[in-house]
Amino acid sequence: MQKNRLGRSDINVSRYCLGSMTWGRQTTARAAHAQIDMALDHGINFIDTAEMYPVNPVSAETIGRTERIIGLWFDASAGRRSDVILATKHSGEGLRAVRDGAPITARSIRETIEGSLRRLKTDYIDLYQFHWPNRGSYHFRQNWGYDPSGQQPAKVRDNMAECLAALEEERKRGTIREFGLSNETAWGAAQWLRLAEDAGDDTPRAASIQNEYSLLCRHFDTDLAELSLNEDLGLLAYSPLAAGLLTGKYQGGAVPDGSRMARVPELGGRKSPRVFDAVEDYIDLAFKHDLDPVHMALEWVAGRKFTTSVIIGATTGDQLDHILKGTSLKLTKEVCDDIDKVHRAHPMPY
Repeated sequence: MQKNRLGRSDINVSRYCLGSMTWGRQTTARAAHAQIDMALDHGINFIDTAEMYPVNPVSAETIGRTERIIGLWFDASAGRRSDVILATKHSGEGLRAVRDGAPITARSIRETIEGSLRRLKTDYIDLYQFHWPNRGSYHFRQNWGYDPSGQQPAKVRDNMAECLAALEEERKRGTIREFGLSNETAWGAAQWLRLAEDAGDDTPRAASIQNEYSLLCRHFDTDLAELSLNEDLGLLAYSPLAAGLLTGKYQGGAVPDGSRMARVPELGGRKSPRVFDAVEDYIDLAFKHDLDPVHMALEWVAGRKFTTSVIIGATTGDQLDHILKGTSLKLTKEVCDDIDKVHRAHPMPY
């Protein structure tokens, strides 16, 4: 599988990344370990997790369970830690189940890293990410109401500078290799990059930005795409199938047993009267070109010039097997032109 450079680092990650947010809730530890083996056998070297996983829903009693499952795999697969580029995340402000909703600070970073290392049964994390900004962002459907007018930019930058100094200490300790952003805005990402460069060569410079991106969610195309390309801040695209909408399994009012919609009826705000018409047009487009809709949707995200890796998640091994069968697909210009036409007809379905 093709490998892409992670920002300006010396780390190369696979074009597809194995997501893990269902492990420990919908997906058992044994099934999760089978998924890791399957992904590695297919050439994937990149696994993404977070201290708060599993999700749907998030609960205090399951915080850290996904990291523990990955740690058990490392224990059972002695000598394979170096085969994996491992990414995890520090939760931002507001999640009551983690640190009572406290924000990311210089003081919280070491404690949080130590907790992840303990659960993951490793002594280093390849990519350490801030899951969302303390100040909030446009993500998770907050774009309809997010209001940055009350922010205090100087205080935000002071917090960022303090966090970068703490990350520098962790890198010197050998607990992290690189630093990444997640659910970040163009302004926020620009501040992180500028502050790191002003601080000097030893300060971790953000290597990636993990934001939602799919045929149905293209906020990244405006402003962040330009920043990503010009500043070597590669996109790690999550929800590339729009929480399963682009598989077509929810068309016609269907709600399969065990599906995400069965657990989270509104799919985190993605379900709307307009979204199913958009999905229908994308599925028709795939059939027109004799393509699997899942493979088409994933490859389109992977093929964007700013994408470093596409995070794929599967509840079952069969779902992952289906996804992996399409990872060598390349889309023609004709297909991409047709995708642009559908996007113009359905520019922002949620």
